[in-house]
Amino acid sequence: MAVDDKYSPEARDLVFTVPNIISVLRIISIPFIAWLIARHDMIWALLVLAVSSASDGLDGLIARRFNQVSKIGQLLDPIADRLLIFCSILALAVSGVLPWWMLVLVALRDVVMAILTLMLAQHDYGPLPVHFVGKTGTAILLLSIVGLMVADIRPAMAASQWLHLAAVACAIWGIGLYWLAGVLYLRQGIGLLRKE
Repeated sequence: MAVDDKYSPEARDLVFTVPNIISVLRIISIPFIAWLIARHDMIWALLVLAVSSASDGLDGLIARRFNQVSKIGQLLDPIADRLLIFCSILALAVSGVLPWWMLVLVALRDVVMAILTLMLAQHDYGPLPVHFVGKTGTAILLLSIVGLMVADIRPAMAASQWLHLAAVACAIWGIGLYWLAGVLYLRQGIGLLRKE
């Protein structure tokens, strides 16, 4: 193996790595975040979410720096993001902060993507490359979730009510981009399957 290949970001068949453990811990934290949101205990939910979000960047940094980029890690990271968004929106809907139709749209898109991923896996394709639109949609959705949580700390304040409206508007834009990315992934996935 060449010296330069030692630090290659190419995904390998590794399982027990520090980045993967961090990703699993992040996934484990998601039900706690959702439970805190459903109880309207937003300050603690925001603290746990902040730690979880910090670990999201940390696992990728460690994976690249110490040559621990793995195939399972490439799956765990987007799974953690999808679960965080879905469980947070579910908790916000249960607590009456968001309307249920938003949860239905997010869940439906994730079901479509899960079916596509399973179909691609049967033809030995790994996860599709992350698209900029998908990253943007995810970021806007996460931003709106944080905004809704902050607004719910003191919901009677006028500033909180304005923040709530802005966060709902962000959520609508985020869901729109989420679906646009889903359509792009579908086109890409169907193109790969047709080549087969």
